[in-house]
Amino acid sequence: MPLPDEGEGPAMMTRTLSGTVLGVHALLVEVEVDARVGIMAFETVGLAEGAVRESKTRVLTALKNCDLKFPAKHVVVNLAPADIRKEGTGFD
Repeated sequence: MPLPDEGEGPAMMTRTLSGTVLGVHALLVEVEVDARVGIMAFETVGLAEGAVRESKTRVLTALKNCDLKFPAKHVVVNLAPADIRKEGTGFD
């Protein structure tokens, strides 16, 4: 992943692709995750609906059940593009 140009914010740590449905149209959604030093937190941004925002609990439970530890960092999950609503549990 290329480093950001001077003046831009820091690049996201990792990216993957997902998708959503808007009416009868399939739309590509880029899932970007970053973990930074700071107060331990888990945020989802990018116009996420209720079930997507609740993914924090499902993700943390899945990590625990796999004997993995959540990093003691500030984790931000960005769902892009931000102008399209994301619904359902498919983004977990």
